[in-house]
Amino acid sequence: MSTPSTDGSGGTGTGMATGTGTGTGTEGQGQGVVGSGGQLPDSPAARLQALFEGHRLTPTQRRIAHSMVRRAAEVPFLSSVELAELAGVSQPSVTRFAVALGFDGYPALRKHLREVAPAEQSAEPGSYNEYQQAVEAEIENLRHLAEVLADPRPVHRAGRLLAASRPLPVLGLRAAASQAYGFAYFAAKVHPDVRLLHEGGTMIHDRIDAAVRAGATTLLCFALPRHPREVVDTLAYAKSAGLTVVTVADSAFAPVAKVSDLLLPAAVGTGLAFDTACAPMLLGRVLLEAMCDDLSDAQARLEEFDARAAARGLFVE
Repeated sequence: MSTPSTDGSGGTGTGMATGTGTGTGTEGQGQGVVGSGGQLPDSPAARLQALFEGHRLTPTQRRIAHSMVRRAAEVPFLSSVELAELAGVSQPSVTRFAVALGFDGYPALRKHLREVAPAEQSAEPGSYNEYQQAVEAEIENLRHLAEVLADPRPVHRAGRLLAASRPLPVLGLRAAASQAYGFAYFAAKVHPDVRLLHEGGTMIHDRIDAAVRAGATTLLCFALPRHPREVVDTLAYAKSAGLTVVTVADSAFAPVAKVSDLLLPAAVGTGLAFDTACAPMLLGRVLLEAMCDDLSDAQARLEEFDARAAARGLFVE
């Protein structure tokens, strides 16, 4: 959707996975299906995720899997010690992870990865300082997101769910609060009733109940590391209240996956003291676009906003 200009201003996720929950939104839910029936793009990260799917992994093993997906091009050339350091786990944990995937050990897993990964190793960014490396990592995160969006069906499905929910609650706590606020700010310009849930506490269940009573069918959640337990509990409550949960998270292996009906991963950068979240922010804007495509009066609402803003002298030209 082409729209008039308004006051526009943490890992690599791959694939768009539907959870195993049974929410009661306007669209039917799949059961652990990647890409809502579509195929993942053919990339090292996508092939890695395909390798992990179908295995019951421990939290430590999910952490290893997430780290491998984030650095998919490099992983086939890493030793078990290097992978352990990358994931922040012990070397024996890497060995147990390889066995859990059905290999005799990590050397067998690495041999398999070299067979399915590109022949050449990624160039070493030795000439980059730490700030440049952080930027390069974010660029790579955005490239992975572009690969995932080659199959737009999960985003289209999410857009239909968000557009149909009246009201539309948008949840984001702690590190994800700014992502939720940004989405809700722009969504309110085209959606008739957006309700931002960015402060936790005992009232959050009450606000979900109120949204359900008012007719809400879907809740959008932004979930970023470190994942607050309250977010997982809140999503479980939302599902029990009958809402379909659409989640933007840093990884398909994030803790919120088990309480999401449709999970859309977008990686965060981890090279600085605090995670960077360019890809989740961009995915949020993509969801806005998809939602606008399913709101018949979105263009008219934006034009009305622009006219009022001009009349009030709201923006400096």
